[in-house]
Amino acid sequence: MSFEAIRADFSAIANWVKPNSTLLDLGCGDGVFLEYIRRAKQVKTYGVEISDEQVLACVAKDLDVIQQDLEGGLALFEDQSFDTVVLSQTLQTIHQTEAILREVVRVGKECVVSFPNFAHWSHRVAVFMGHMPVSKSLPYDWYNTPNVRVLTIKDFESLASKIGIRILDRVVLHDSQEVKWGANLFGSLAIYRVGRT
Repeated sequence: MSFEAIRADFSAIANWVKPNSTLLDLGCGDGVFLEYIRRAKQVKTYGVEISDEQVLACVAKDLDVIQQDLEGGLALFEDQSFDTVVLSQTLQTIHQTEAILREVVRVGKECVVSFPNFAHWSHRVAVFMGHMPVSKSLPYDWYNTPNVRVLTIKDFESLASKIGIRILDRVVLHDSQEVKWGANLFGSLAIYRVGRT
């Protein structure tokens, strides 16, 4: 795996992860991020994934992974049992949004949550033109998307405040570049470092 070709959001998340710490990646997919962070920061990694194919891909990379549906919660894990818990581009696929966010901050000393920002200007234009957006950050049609929720940066920040999640830091990206101004309009991917209040 080439570190030069790693996704920009992975790099942003890695900036918040301490070397030689423990990390749990929820919805870890094929384990590319786990493999990257393990090598970049010498982190002890664990993953949770539901897909048979993705779990096998993780095992092939010699990654520790548990096959589990996140909708059932994280009862397997004790409070504050990981230095960092990552929920990267998975939040929008979860039905029990509030419950999983509460679980994430229960299990992790710090947590990283990222999601595609539905309020990006191109998504607004698509809806204005009468159809659901398809973009790099939302690459599925309405009828085959794994996403069950669409949310914006403002939506996430409002929910975090409502359920007692403290926002520690935020990076907003578009086409791998950080968006500093007008993030809810010009950012297509939001990445938050959060914790308990």
